[in-house]
Amino acid sequence: MSRDLRTPDDRGSIQPPSLKGVGAEVAPLLRLALPIVAGLAASTLIGVVDTVMISPLGTVPLAAASLTTAVIIIFYSALYGFVSAVGIEAAHRHGAQDADGVAASLRAGLFLALAAGLTGAGLMALVLLALPVMGQPVEVLAVLGPYWLAMSALLVPVALLMVISQVLNAMDRPWTAAGFAFLGVVLNVPLNYLLIWGIGDWPGLGLLGAGLASVAADTLALSVALVWLRRQGLLRAPGRAGLRARLARGGAPLAIGYTGEGAAYALVGVMLGVFGATALAAKQIVQAVGGVLYMLPLGMSAAVAIRIGQASGAADAARLRPIALAAIGVVTAWMVAVTMGLILSGRWIAAALSTDPAVVALAAAMFVMVALIQVADGVQSTALGALRGAMDFDWPTRFTLICYWCFALPLAAALGFWADLGPLGVWAGYGMGIAVVAAVLPWRFWRLTAT
Repeated sequence: MSRDLRTPDDRGSIQPPSLKGVGAEVAPLLRLALPIVAGLAASTLIGVVDTVMISPLGTVPLAAASLTTAVIIIFYSALYGFVSAVGIEAAHRHGAQDADGVAASLRAGLFLALAAGLTGAGLMALVLLALPVMGQPVEVLAVLGPYWLAMSALLVPVALLMVISQVLNAMDRPWTAAGFAFLGVVLNVPLNYLLIWGIGDWPGLGLLGAGLASVAADTLALSVALVWLRRQGLLRAPGRAGLRARLARGGAPLAIGYTGEGAAYALVGVMLGVFGATALAAKQIVQAVGGVLYMLPLGMSAAVAIRIGQASGAADAARLRPIALAAIGVVTAWMVAVTMGLILSGRWIAAALSTDPAVVALAAAMFVMVALIQVADGVQSTALGALRGAMDFDWPTRFTLICYWCFALPLAAALGFWADLGPLGVWAGYGMGIAVVAAVLPWRFWRLTAT
């Protein structure tokens, strides 16, 4: 589904964006993106906290956490894509100054998120049964089960918090959304310490404790968010006929697209698992650190979708291209800086998070390879956000699925296994696929908004 965002009066009259017009969009984008980044970083920091506090348990528990993260990202991606339609709908309603429409979008989104979270939790639990036939290390599978099931349950509060954040961002209340996310992190730290390591004579639950701590922290944060929303009157707005069905139809292609991308990334993790626990542990370190640094592109992707959605709702088509160009420019500059930082400090970071020399050496090399992928990944993420804001869902979904699954993953397997380049070859092949997506998606947006 896509929409021509120009009004009849606009068609044929949109001028090429000027440098001044692009520059004028940078500050508003950053004001919206930075609190979104903070909220996304807070969610990612739960994984970083888990990594830091699981690491002393040894390489095998760290590898188990890595494998779980590699698979749960599929479900995170599907849920995020599915509820993104709620955020876009709320942004359009907010741009049109339809407060009741925003509240109705929130209520419908919470219902859909609950159903999607429960479904995702059940499906992830079933995936556990398939891991023994996927070539994963036996020692990792031996300790994995309880932690895996706890992280499966985490999908329910995560889905509901995603919807709340999407709508608050669309309402220009991103710092409120970030506050709820940081509350989860603040609660996770003491809960992690208590449940992993115990207190007094109680020895704690080890790896399982990390999973239960994450579930408890996000559930408590969700409870606080729901109480706040109720006091604001946002949960009492009347429903609108057909809204749930329309949001579900809009979210379905987004869920498929994000699932395809997340599953491709997860399969990279499975490929690395074939090389053993050391490769999985190294990937967990790189992923935990790189995930935090990647929050700006993700935040900018959400911000550009909201800004374009609001501009569309306000029938201000002349701002669409300047918004997109400003977002891509900011993200490119950031990712270049991140790339240089990871190349220069990767070994030091790896040594700080693991005492296993083999893990440190491989993680340091992975940091260099992943750093080189960062710029293209940031551009494709931002361009995808711009297309979401333009309600162009179907074409980007088809293209990204074809590119990741028919090009990136086969190339990753070819370089990693057949060319005998190992884990670094897997990353190189996957990165080439991302580069293709990063080149095509901005072209698609430019074509969609052509005069």
